[in-house]
Amino acid sequence: MKLRKFICVLGVALALIFTNGFAQASQFTIAIMQDDKDAAKRYKALEAYLAHKGIQLSFVETASYSSAAAMFATGKADAMFSGSAIAGIFIMKELAAPLVRPVAKDNISTYHAVVLGPKGSPKFSGGADYFKGKKVAFTALASSGEVYFNSIPDIKLAQANILKLGSHGACIDALSKGAVNIAIVKNRVWEKRKKEYPHIEVAGEDKEENPDNTLIASLRADAGIAFRVSAVLLELNKDISPEAKAARDSLDIKGFIKTTPADFKHTMELLRKAGVSKSFNFQF
Repeated sequence: MKLRKFICVLGVALALIFTNGFAQASQFTIAIMQDDKDAAKRYKALEAYLAHKGIQLSFVETASYSSAAAMFATGKADAMFSGSAIAGIFIMKELAAPLVRPVAKDNISTYHAVVLGPKGSPKFSGGADYFKGKKVAFTALASSGEVYFNSIPDIKLAQANILKLGSHGACIDALSKGAVNIAIVKNRVWEKRKKEYPHIEVAGEDKEENPDNTLIASLRADAGIAFRVSAVLLELNKDISPEAKAARDSLDIKGFIKTTPADFKHTMELLRKAGVSKSFNFQF
């Protein structure tokens, strides 16, 4: 009900924007959920672009997925560029609505989990036995980390030794240094960094996709401002200004596309298999 009302208000905001033009926005805070080291720095150009379009925002770097979720849940952030699992949980709880997500220069806007191991590792069987007695690193609250791991049938019987880290990049580093036997990470991060780790290979992967880095807005946030931000981002691919080009280049994207709860179908399936429901407690 809350989600439908928020979307309805967004529609009203759209009509007002195109009738009366953009109004000056009040302060609006967007948290940056980092999937790899220095990810937040790439958003500086996008912040400058939005300011160029008359939208004054505060982009806030966070230390981990969990800290970003805590900011959002406690009202310290109005919106968040979010991993799909955390976005899915907030949508499930009717606390947030998805707005847009970036499209990379290779035309991809989704991702999936990959299971990494040292070169020569046995292929991932898809079952819990693969992790029995192993040290496994993954990112807490990530579709391509903790959630994927917990979605594997009977995974608790494996009694794996778990290491939860703040980003997918940190998990790859831990595997590289021998701190763990297996890392479960986002394939997009692995693809960008795999040349650094010739001694690591993909042992298995999820076969379905999750929306990548979706901008979600709190249902408590100003719907007019949220829509104004998403409307500007949806036009980024067409903008020929230097500021727009800098934003696209910094994020290595073509632009943004509209994103809806329907895009989270696989994410929601993973969450349910992992035992996550509307009553899920983040336990910050």
